[in-house]
Amino acid sequence: MNAKTVLPAVAMTAVSMVLTLAVVVMWLGTAVPWPVALVVGLGIDGGWLATLAYERRLAAQGDHNRAVTAVGWSFGILAAGVLVAHALTAEHSAGAWLAVAWLPIAAKALWLVHAMWERTALTPVALDAIRGIQQEARDEAAVARARLRAEAATEETRLTAVTEAGARVARVQAKTAQTLSGAWSTLETARAGEETGRALTSVTARVTPGVTPRWELPVWGPTEPLAARSLESAPALTDEALDVIVDEIRTSETPALSYREMAARFRAAGHSASEVRLRAAWKRVAA
Repeated sequence: MNAKTVLPAVAMTAVSMVLTLAVVVMWLGTAVPWPVALVVGLGIDGGWLATLAYERRLAAQGDHNRAVTAVGWSFGILAAGVLVAHALTAEHSAGAWLAVAWLPIAAKALWLVHAMWERTALTPVALDAIRGIQQEARDEAAVARARLRAEAATEETRLTAVTEAGARVARVQAKTAQTLSGAWSTLETARAGEETGRALTSVTARVTPGVTPRWELPVWGPTEPLAARSLESAPALTDEALDVIVDEIRTSETPALSYREMAARFRAAGHSASEVRLRAAWKRVAA
């Protein structure tokens, strides 16, 4: 996997070093002897390569040195500066030389990308675990989406059924109200008719001389609810009276009656009291 980043960096470094050495020898060879120009070119490339090798050694140990990095970038900028200066002073093909002047900086950038790749690289086991976690998360998300879609479809079906049922109920109610309205109108017409009203009155109430009772329509509308009936129609007994009755019933036989037998005879005698009061009276008289 490292070959994806290290091979481009190595190739760019080699091209940059060769190009820098050639430019230095051609450019300075006209002003100084060519061995001197060769030494200068090898010095620039050597310093660049030495700092790069030391950076790679520190990276392999999981360490980093800013001073070494700064020196490496300085050599890279120096090599790029030499190429730019040569391109600006060249009489022929200045644009072409200027176009390749960025190669040393590009080589340093590629080594920086390779270092970042190494710092973030994971083992195949970790990558498999990550892929498994991602696949599990995708599966759970797909199941959740399918469940939501199914619930939404079910709710839509239920709402449609409820709406249709409500519409049918509304239609039946409207039809019933229309029928009742027609029947009520017929009754009102019969009531308002003079001959019909007299005939209905004669069959619904006795006709007296000079008086014709009015036939009324039946009530159609809300009615007043009946008042709730009391659970105890008879007046409630006082505690003293209740104690006397309970004691008389309990001691009416020998041995004394149990609470269940006493309560049954108490109810059969027509007395009325709540279960709580009756049991409290039993405890008082039996104590």
